[in-house]
Amino acid sequence: MASKALKILACGDVEGQFDQIFKRVDSIQKKSGPFDLLICSGEFFGANNSQWEKYASGSVKAPISTLILGSTKESNSKYFSDKEGGELCENITYLGRKGQFTGSSGLQIAYLSGLESPTGESDAVHFNKRDVAALVASSSSDSKFKGIDILLTSQCPLGVEKYSQSKETVDSTDCGSEIVSQVALILKPRYHFSTINGQYFERQPYRNHKVLAGSAQHVTRFISLAKLGNAEKKKYLYAFNITPMSVMDTTELVSQPVGTTECPYKSSPAILSHLKTSKEEKPVQFFYNTEHTEQVGRGKKRQHDGNHEKRPPKKHPQPTGPCWFCLGSAEVEKHLVVSVGLQCYLALAKGGLVSDHVLILPIGHHQSTVSSTADVRQEIEQYKKSLKKCFKAQGKAVVFFERNFRTQHLQIQAVPIPESAVQDVKDIFIETAQEQSFELHEIPKHSDLKQIVPEGVPYFYTELPSGEKLLHRISKGFPLQFGREALVHPEVLNMPERIDWKNCKISKEEEIEQAADFKRNFKPYDFTLV
Repeated sequence: MASKALKILACGDVEGQFDQIFKRVDSIQKKSGPFDLLICSGEFFGANNSQWEKYASGSVKAPISTLILGSTKESNSKYFSDKEGGELCENITYLGRKGQFTGSSGLQIAYLSGLESPTGESDAVHFNKRDVAALVASSSSDSKFKGIDILLTSQCPLGVEKYSQSKETVDSTDCGSEIVSQVALILKPRYHFSTINGQYFERQPYRNHKVLAGSAQHVTRFISLAKLGNAEKKKYLYAFNITPMSVMDTTELVSQPVGTTECPYKSSPAILSHLKTSKEEKPVQFFYNTEHTEQVGRGKKRQHDGNHEKRPPKKHPQPTGPCWFCLGSAEVEKHLVVSVGLQCYLALAKGGLVSDHVLILPIGHHQSTVSSTADVRQEIEQYKKSLKKCFKAQGKAVVFFERNFRTQHLQIQAVPIPESAVQDVKDIFIETAQEQSFELHEIPKHSDLKQIVPEGVPYFYTELPSGEKLLHRISKGFPLQFGREALVHPEVLNMPERIDWKNCKISKEEEIEQAADFKRNFKPYDFTLV
């Protein structure tokens, strides 16, 4: 399965020199770009942050989507008031204290901000074993876990220089953390960026398996970058290409470069025992009479009578009042439901633009993609992939859009369009927005919406068949039918009379017939039936 490699820049300590780093990045972009992302593994803020105000106010914009870690210094913790991360200003996103996320390209990034706590208590600039346990829990309990693409840590792993024959010499004894070493052992990153006292150190790749003791695995490249503007003019900016491991051929992924060494870390039972967590319970699934029978496990069938499974839906969040889209709600028109997963379900749109216009909705109550959980977002992506395959087999492409404005429940609209309209649909969206006196901004294809838009901020977001993504952060009124208005354009669906869904309503009998048709066409691509 081919996938375009992402072009990424990584930098070390910026320490408040925002103009300098972005000027340099802008120059590289024009010469060797475009790059998809800038990641900063060092201190982003410094003793003098006077340049920050113009970025925070929006008068100056970073030239590239930038991901940063939190600080290791108490004096700069004020810039990271939201410990869970979020956008600090346009194009600059604080990842958070710790976590993992997967972009739409499949790129997997894990991060751990701050230093190991000397007291065992976590605070604004320190992590403890409980923080790390939460970071590695899902990976350590997953027997199919192979590793991640990129790991970012403020503190370097203790002993990373062991077995290294690099010309740069470093000593991690006074600044390294054995807990970070164990994180690297568990997560098996392909690239690990950190800082070792502001020094440049690019280690030879090391193995994530023992020779002759198991099947080959990918290698890890550890890189510590120097401080921006260092007197020795050591390397502070690193450019690399990476294809997400989730879409790579296994043979290519596990290829061992010349000079690959043994892993420099040893497993520490004392530390690992603190990081072990029990496997999470599988979320409860809701079942409706969408097929009368549904496969459960290998070769088994479970009968349904149109009601919920007997187990109560304890794992799903609930709304504070009636909601038309929570699957457990009496308000849901269940005859429109065409597929049910563990976290999300698929339903025909009421008053759809076309007969196979569907909605991807979370089973429990989540207000938007940004406020939803990782499990929900992961299953949304599974539904998107299945819908793309289904519509492609019919000679169609699909546009996804979400309006997080005056909505109570997350709804992702999936509207199939003719293949002939794919090349025009981006321009149509942009032109339609301009006619309504607002702008749609293109964001990187690999980007994770949760890392770009702070929770609670209203937005309109669309993913186009080309993989391009457009975003508008809503600051005041917004045309509620905008997504439909763009798609009914003569050069896309050519049906201007169907802008308002209320004008497109059909009888319940017709809806039941359309749902049956959709389920029949979607069945070969429905991952919930496997």
